[in-house]
Amino acid sequence: MNYSIDGFLSRDHKVAVVGLGYVGLPLAVHFARRYRVLGYDISTLRVQELTEGHDRTGEVSSDELKEVSESISFTADPADLATASVIIVTVPTPIDEYKIPDLRPVMSATATVGQHMSRGALVVYESTVYPGVTEDECVPVLEERSGLRWKEDFHVGYSPERINPGDKKHTFDRIVKVVAGDTPAVTHFMAELYGRVVLAGIHEAPSIKTAEASKVIENTQRDVNIALMNELSLIFDRMGLDTWDVLEAARTKWNFLPFEPGLVGGHCIGVDPYYLTFKAESLGYHPYVILAGRRINDGMGRHVAQMAVKMLIRSGRQVAGARVAVLGLTFKENIPDIRNTRVVDVIEELRDYGLEPVVHDPRADASEVRHEYGIELVQSLEGPFDAVILAVKHDEYREMGLEGIATLMKEPRVLLDVKAMFDRQQAQEVGFMYWRL
Repeated sequence: MNYSIDGFLSRDHKVAVVGLGYVGLPLAVHFARRYRVLGYDISTLRVQELTEGHDRTGEVSSDELKEVSESISFTADPADLATASVIIVTVPTPIDEYKIPDLRPVMSATATVGQHMSRGALVVYESTVYPGVTEDECVPVLEERSGLRWKEDFHVGYSPERINPGDKKHTFDRIVKVVAGDTPAVTHFMAELYGRVVLAGIHEAPSIKTAEASKVIENTQRDVNIALMNELSLIFDRMGLDTWDVLEAARTKWNFLPFEPGLVGGHCIGVDPYYLTFKAESLGYHPYVILAGRRINDGMGRHVAQMAVKMLIRSGRQVAGARVAVLGLTFKENIPDIRNTRVVDVIEELRDYGLEPVVHDPRADASEVRHEYGIELVQSLEGPFDAVILAVKHDEYREMGLEGIATLMKEPRVLLDVKAMFDRQQAQEVGFMYWRL
């Protein structure tokens, strides 16, 4: 393939996106506004839904899918990848139960791509990995499955995904795109290719490993900063101080960073640091700060549950058998994404104390929650409850207001507002025993 953007456009080449989840689908739709696009996913149900114009993740509207319907096609047949000149891999890269990177999804996708890609193809990875995965792990599989030679018959590149689920402001086209290819010509081609659809600009990294590293440190930095806020909340709780009051005062200084305490889940911030620490330890370095931050953040769900128990005791209630409404299960507000949600830590700890958590979430898919966590979501909240834990700031709960939440509860009303959706003083004036991180 001639790595020229003009040649790419004039010969009407096709871009394939492998993995049509929270990252892949928005990417495919934006590319379809300029290029012919093939969207591939192993789920036939997912392909059928998208073909019919419905995105269950809520990231892309039916109108947007209709807008690009003439230039995008969806398939679950891997043989169709042979028609693409550029293949972009956007599959998940989770961790296993031992906090070790699980590369099976990306390696499986790589094997599929290698088996079906055509000579001259460019394979670009957007999945989050530790430095070296693209060239050291994926390239040998591509060569083995395709029978082609790297840098002679095909090329590879890396461009870290920066999708923030549920964020309608920082969309794919409004976030600077980092690109790196295995040769300078490929890097320049990727910059031109992405540059046609990304309005915010392109940054050409000097190497693929540099681009891979940039991705894992973005979320590692956020994770460590949130861990600091969580640790401060643990300290201030023992001092009898309200963490949010302290933060409000501290933010009056111009260079104070506006991080907040909370449950750190999802597919990025709670996962990516382990990719970096895994690689660091393989090189003989133990990353103290990063792993300390992870330990703090991974323990916050248990802390919330323990505070619920303490507040029930202070209210004079019996802990064993107490019914606690847990409002929200997704890893962040106003999205259906339940991947790596740390609300499950709260629920498990409540059960260990003998409480009965009743879990409600208007955004999450009940069957998916049942399959992933063995938790049964209730469709409606039937009180009275001994306590309410407002775990996720969904708009539906904001609309309920303190008065609506109060109708669900026994007196005295015990409310744990994890992310401070409501004002503490107003909650106390309404009559709540109120706590927040």
